[in-house]
Amino acid sequence: MTKHSRYFLVGLVCLLAACNGGYNGQLLGSLDRPEWNTIIPYGMVYIPSGTLHIGQSDQDINNALIQKPKSISIQGFFMDETEISNNEYRQFVEFVRDSIAHKILGGDYLNPDNDAVEWREKIDWEDPDIQDQLSSMYTPENQRILGRKEINTRILNYVYYWVDFKEAARDVNRNNPDYDRSQVIKSELVNVYPDTLCWVHDFTYSYNEPMTRNYFWHPAFDNYPVVGIKWKQAMAFSKWRTRFWNDFRVQIGDVINDEFRLPYEAEWEYAARGGRDISPYPWGGPYMRNSKGCILANFKPGRGDYPDDGGFYTVKVDAYFPNDYGLYNMAGNVSEWTSTAFNENAYQFEWDLDPNMEYNAQDSDPITLKRKVIRGGSWKDIAYYCQTGVRNYEYQDSSKAYVGFRDVLTFLGRSIND
Repeated sequence: MTKHSRYFLVGLVCLLAACNGGYNGQLLGSLDRPEWNTIIPYGMVYIPSGTLHIGQSDQDINNALIQKPKSISIQGFFMDETEISNNEYRQFVEFVRDSIAHKILGGDYLNPDNDAVEWREKIDWEDPDIQDQLSSMYTPENQRILGRKEINTRILNYVYYWVDFKEAARDVNRNNPDYDRSQVIKSELVNVYPDTLCWVHDFTYSYNEPMTRNYFWHPAFDNYPVVGIKWKQAMAFSKWRTRFWNDFRVQIGDVINDEFRLPYEAEWEYAARGGRDISPYPWGGPYMRNSKGCILANFKPGRGDYPDDGGFYTVKVDAYFPNDYGLYNMAGNVSEWTSTAFNENAYQFEWDLDPNMEYNAQDSDPITLKRKVIRGGSWKDIAYYCQTGVRNYEYQDSSKAYVGFRDVLTFLGRSIND
């Protein structure tokens, strides 16, 4: 029997089985499973699974005593090739704004079957009648600057939901047949508008008012990293992005993907190294300049010398050369939020398989429990903080002019080439 004949016979058997109840007593698995094809989301790059030696990349006697190097394994994932830009985050803000407006307008702006937002009905924000109907969304007249009618950003709130799998996995819960799993479904109400005042708040006796007035909304800064974002705002963006992506896939009859999320700390370091395991910087070299003397990242090159690297504050998200994974600005520009809670000696007790320590701090918790790891250094930092192995933190309820973020998406499967 030839090879082609065998293929024909197997296909005929499967066809007959499907026509006759689908199984004919054979173990064939469920026959109505949807097809799955890997799609690289727009603006992301693939990071393959691998091994990483975490810890200091350079001599640091104090930190080496508590952050001892160790070997870990990281599952493959997709990562944004750039930090989330002002214009990308603005899409989220406008989504929240338009959702609120649709609810207020009602009628054709809502789906009559379920009162969901009818996105096919566009809102003409320049129409005086529409503005009158949406008057509650604008700042009161006595609070307007030079009479400008502006959206009251304090009403731009978004609710996101998440499942506390660690709580659900406790023996007292997972072995209880009567357990109500709604108890592990959590929600957060978050105001999504960036803290534009961070440019003034973060730097005493410094003239940064032009950045407060222009940085988030002016088109000159569209392709610059969004800043003034609290940790929960970054989380809310990731949850919204997931819903936005998966709603579309459901509409076209495709299978939904896993969630967009903040990278955990080890994942971020693994991506930043770009396959150069021991190198202190994403480009592999031991210095912040190349052999021609050109600076390779946006940071603070010298005392009081911010513009020597080509950028005064932040620079565009795709400035400088990417690392070997195709990721831009993994050193400098803005430090980036991770999902990991900061603990000085976490390396001592974390697992060596996708290590991560999470703690969902409440508003009433002590301030030390609100520390979240940030990585990469920023435009205002010295070179030390730009090293791939250096850990730092900010408080989750703080918003800074030098902290942004990017998302990741876990790859489902062994390898993209499998």
